[in-house]
Amino acid sequence: MPEHQPRTGAPGWVDLTSSDPKHVIPFYRELFGWQADTNEDPQYGGYTIFSHRGAPVAGLGPQQPGNPYGNIWTVYLDSDDADVTARKAGEAGGQVLMPAMKVGDQGTMAILADPAGAVIGVWQADQHHGFGFDSEPGAPVWFEAMSRNYAASLSFYRDVFGWDCQPMSDSGDFRYSTGKVGGEDIAGIMDASGFLPDGVPSFWQFYIGVEDADAASAAVTRLGGTVEREAEDTPFGRLATISDPLGARLQINQAPPA
Repeated sequence: MPEHQPRTGAPGWVDLTSSDPKHVIPFYRELFGWQADTNEDPQYGGYTIFSHRGAPVAGLGPQQPGNPYGNIWTVYLDSDDADVTARKAGEAGGQVLMPAMKVGDQGTMAILADPAGAVIGVWQADQHHGFGFDSEPGAPVWFEAMSRNYAASLSFYRDVFGWDCQPMSDSGDFRYSTGKVGGEDIAGIMDASGFLPDGVPSFWQFYIGVEDADAASAAVTRLGGTVEREAEDTPFGRLATISDPLGARLQINQAPPA
């Protein structure tokens, strides 16, 4: 498996906030072959680490009292200093939804919203370094922001996270840029202003690799989830949008033939 190398400004972790973690653990375990290890130490609030082939790939935490956001996945970008990143976010037109907070000896996190309103996490690693591996079945393979304010999003991720944003397409019906860190493609930003339904804000989404998108979609339904968008072929592989039994949405990706 290719080992994940943390890079400042690049996605390094994803986790799910769930209204009923015990209810959805079997779904992810069966669908992706993940193992689930729940930390019973009270300071970690019952946080579960999903692992695959012995390496961490995602997290799961219970929805906290007073937090209106449940059954939603969050993408985290790596940072050398979460406090500094949060300050830069405020200066660049974003919002600090949760200031930098230490998580035991695991690291420091913050939650931001970019100028388009998409929520993004920040992770400054201590003992927890994020994904053990990526870019293959059973692990995250791609990340992207669906933005209602494309220009503001490009500027924000350049200024706050140091991205080199390169346009992939700039036509009227498809505007998409790829963010690079150290010359490597790490995430995308799509101009979604023309097709997001009314009332749907900007958001981040990510893709988990699967061997067979159609078989995985059938398993989603069998396990009590929902196929939100049927699998379809694209230049980037066969993609589908799914949700778990409590409505948390994510994407799956079957890589195109070599």
